[in-house]
Amino acid sequence: MKLDIYDFDKTMVPFDTGALFWIYCLLHYPWIIICGPYQLAAGILMLLKVADLTTVKGPFFSFVRLIPLEKAVKKFWDKYESKVFDWARKENRERFSVVISAGPDFLMNEAKKRIGFDDLICTKHDKNGKIIGKNCHDSEKVRLFREKYPDAHVVNVYSDSIENDMYIFSLGERCYNTVNGERIYFDFEEKYGIKPEELMSGE
Repeated sequence: MKLDIYDFDKTMVPFDTGALFWIYCLLHYPWIIICGPYQLAAGILMLLKVADLTTVKGPFFSFVRLIPLEKAVKKFWDKYESKVFDWARKENRERFSVVISAGPDFLMNEAKKRIGFDDLICTKHDKNGKIIGKNCHDSEKVRLFREKYPDAHVVNVYSDSIENDMYIFSLGERCYNTVNGERIYFDFEEKYGIKPEELMSGE
């Protein structure tokens, strides 16, 4: 099976979905500001390297328990669905598409329906915003992908983050860094100074 892998935030769309959704909710449901001290404390702990991103994202998304989440998500995508880059739209994709994102499932599931990618791997959250399992990030993206597609041949990988997505880039025949909606090809071995198979063998 041949397929392409896409990151989502700042790759298929020009924004960080989780952060923009928080701003959207702050404007439409201003009482969520009461979660601010909790969010700030978690952010400080991450900056001090006392807590990791998986731990911090729970407090950050704790505001979802205070809003009509399903309605808010639909209204959010009503506003921002049009921002998807043209090249990333369904009609312009060459083959089976798998989006692998650290974004929360309550936002990404609706994006999948609207934007029409074939499969989605992302971070799962409970109804209170707490992460279930691990944050879908770094090598965890590869682990989750290979659980579902152990024998797939990955043709293209698209991501805005050369630093954070080295692992999923290692899966692709061709790698594209996305910058302001533009796709820029690069050679994995030249960029990282290591062969893809060497990276994964070290895990």
